Amino acid sequence: MKKLIATILFAGTSLAVTAQENKPLFTPPEFSGYMMGEYKATLKDDNNSNTFSLRMIRVSVGGRILDDFEYKVQAQINGNTSTLGESPRIVDMFVEWQKHSAFKVKMGQFKRPFTFENPMHPIDQGFMSYSQNVTKLSGFSDRTGEQASNGRDIGVQVQGDLLPNANGRNLLHYQVGAFNGQGINTADVDNRKDIIGGFWVMPVEGMRIGAFGWAGSNARRGSYTDVDGNVQNGLVSLGQYRYVISAEYKKNDLQLRTEYIHSTGYGFAKTINESSDKSNANINYADGNKADGFYALGIVPIIKGRLCGKARYDLYRKRADWSTSLTQYEVGLNYKFHKNLEMMCEYALVDDRTLTKNYSILEFQFCVRF
Repeated sequence: MKKLIATILFAGTSLAVTAQENKPLFTPPEFSGYMMGEYKATLKDDNNSNTFSLRMIRVSVGGRILDDFEYKVQAQINGNTSTLGESPRIVDMFVEWQKHSAFKVKMGQFKRPFTFENPMHPIDQGFMSYSQNVTKLSGFSDRTGEQASNGRDIGVQVQGDLLPNANGRNLLHYQVGAFNGQGINTADVDNRKDIIGGFWVMPVEGMRIGAFGWAGSNARRGSYTDVDGNVQNGLVSLGQYRYVISAEYKKNDLQLRTEYIHSTGYGFAKTINESSDKSNANINYADGNKADGFYALGIVPIIKGRLCGKARYDLYRKRADWSTSLTQYEVGLNYKFHKNLEMMCEYALVDDRTLTKNYSILEFQFCVRF
């Protein structure tokens, strides 16, 4: 009997291995992408400007490896943001093990697990840009001086959904990761990893209430002037400590979202790309070691599936005081010709406390998915 059982187990194992080996390693890849073109006019009494531009053109390929892994590679092909040169670049490249919904592991380059807004698709986000605090304190055009990284970094992350209710809807999500801390396509400089993570609860369908934390550094090797005015050379590692309080309600075409971010830590005076000397490691003491920001927005359906009205209060304080605050009061309309074709229109009144007068911004964006 024991021999018979052993024979059956061996045969079953052999068949399972053979079936696994006969499976294709990759599922057929899926290609997708989007384009965002814009017209932007800045209306200042003494310095008006207006221009057409290509905000973003991205293409991506993704799919599954065997049954348990998902992969994605995404590139931006219309050149980088103004502080990162003109060459196309890889923005995402990762593999995620998804066997268990309560414990997934992602490795590669991808969005930092910080804020609700950072991971959002730029079209779904709905406004002319991400909010100022997310842009400055989540790794887009970050106050630290790292290259513009679209909220991404290289590392490893675990995440999962827990506590399903009677309807199968999970009540708790968590995510935490370790990252280089230098932004996209860049190796670690000081061997100090950024630890970033957060959680949110979902008490009712469509609602999330969450908090996030970030402890890490931004580093550069190069020349810098010390507090005594002497020029030094070596490693400069600037600690970064941040937290976020977030709330969101999203259902169908309705979006309501607000987030407060606080940051402690100095930044470099110039990004690597802004500086003619790539080894410039001077610290930006003028902007201080604290910053914060807050936004609250609403996108409300007017014609279901077609037309939405929107408004946003968007505040950023680069030294965490009111003398350096920049506030944008924004209103606009989004119209969908098709689920993959959308026009966004927006007006913003800008109150910059470092200037003597307010000014206006008028922007139109044309968005296509494929």
